[in-house]
Amino acid sequence: MTTVTSPLAGRAIGLASVPDPVFSGAMVGPGTAIDPVREPSEAVAPVDGVIVSLHPHAFVVVDADGHGVLTHLGIDTVQLNGKGFELLVNKGDTVTRGQGIVRWNPAAVEEAGKSAVCPIVALEATADALGELRDDGDVKTGDVLFSWR
Repeated sequence: MTTVTSPLAGRAIGLASVPDPVFSGAMVGPGTAIDPVREPSEAVAPVDGVIVSLHPHAFVVVDADGHGVLTHLGIDTVQLNGKGFELLVNKGDTVTRGQGIVRWNPAAVEEAGKSAVCPIVALEATADALGELRDDGDVKTGDVLFSWR
């Protein structure tokens, strides 16, 4: 079983509340979302694993069990072309849970006209594979968001 922890501090709101139909409809996969605190911060690895996809606005870490966890920093933030995001690791790097992956500022994302809401998605999973799903309440970086059976 894989435990997925929050890469950010903020408020868990669940995927259904994400202002994007691809995420809110769980088309990418099941999971939850975080409405992050509005201050410069680092998004950290939600699991131990390897960075298999890395963009300024999103990253995927695959753990030893082959579970891929997507962290997407904001909605439509690909349109910012990396402005306001700083990569702290490289694709292919092995990372540990809690290690900084991307430095960003959710307030600047909103100032640029984008949503700062961050989906955290279990890629290629079914909804019934997840347990202990956190979809409301305040979360700190490192708090458990869900378990993956």
